[in-house]
Amino acid sequence: MAMTLTSPAFAEGERVPDRYTRFGENLMPPLKWSGAPEGARSFALIVEDPDAPRGTFRHCGMFNIPKDWSEVSRGVRMKSDGGVRFSRNDFGNTRYDGPQPPKGHGMHHYRFRIAALDVPELEMSDMADAESMWDEARKHMLSEASLTGTFDVH
Repeated sequence: MAMTLTSPAFAEGERVPDRYTRFGENLMPPLKWSGAPEGARSFALIVEDPDAPRGTFRHCGMFNIPKDWSEVSRGVRMKSDGGVRFSRNDFGNTRYDGPQPPKGHGMHHYRFRIAALDVPELEMSDMADAESMWDEARKHMLSEASLTGTFDVH
């Protein structure tokens, strides 16, 4: 069975609700995944906007998600003292920061990607950015699933 990623907040290709953007409450939307392969020992998550004016913009990187998890709750915030960790996003924060496209820039697509990894944790610096974390995760990836939401500002 292929891995899948869903959210009760929005479906594939639908608009990300305002509360999950920097124009709203800036909460991480709830996410659920299933179909992880047998050998999965942890998960990593990245949220990217490939439509950003200067190229792909990373809104969140989360790693060392335990193998027995199958969801992330709305607004989740983790400490960076072991266990689940956030890498630095392109805003410079170690948390989720939601969509905030420039006004009049058109539709942006926000790709939420979850990866099942063959290691229990990634050894990453506290200053590691989301792109570096995902590059390291790819070396250990067993399976991946994605969910894309959209957002624009008129």
